[in-house]
Amino acid sequence: METCVICLTPGQAATCRGGARNDQELTAIRRQEFAAACEILKVSRGVILDYTDGQLHRLELQRIVSDLVLHLREFRPQVLLSFDPAGGVTAHTDHSMASVFATLAFHWAGRSNRFPDHLNDSVTPHRVQKLYYATADFVLPGRQPVTLAPITTAIEIGDHLETKIEAFRAHRSQQPLWSQFEEYARKRGRRELFHLVAAVKADLIAPESDLFAGVSE
Repeated sequence: METCVICLTPGQAATCRGGARNDQELTAIRRQEFAAACEILKVSRGVILDYTDGQLHRLELQRIVSDLVLHLREFRPQVLLSFDPAGGVTAHTDHSMASVFATLAFHWAGRSNRFPDHLNDSVTPHRVQKLYYATADFVLPGRQPVTLAPITTAIEIGDHLETKIEAFRAHRSQQPLWSQFEEYARKRGRRELFHLVAAVKADLIAPESDLFAGVSE
């Protein structure tokens, strides 16, 4: 199975900077860490866009959605995963905006009247079959209120939990956050929780244990 992970920013505004002397050094470090994490997770394609970290809510929506639509039309996935508009358990503003952009890209990638300048003999509209938001059954203490999406899909990941933690540790500049991440990863347990947002085959929602349930080739 092919997978693609798109990160909208190189993370140059991070609080944990791994000894970087400026934003340019941190950007280079974070790109290397992202590539290392993708290798651990066996991601087929890892993409980092150059939008400004911590400022996604201030940027032009159309421009970012256009970028994501082009990636969807080129990679042509069956399923798209994103944060929820709350920004996940961290309620990070960039995560909220990533959800907004990804949701619009999901709906617009299949329409020939959206960003027609993309289209040519090799790039055509592509209708992604399912959209999911990542969700959880807990919130982090001491933060602003977060209202998470209901759970529709629970994926048993077994020992991949350890791979997930290893991939986070590839982000060495984030070392001060390792123990916190691992604590919450183990609290989540050996399953990943999602909310089915939209599907080409719309029906009453039934509990799922497979992100590709009902997907056609």
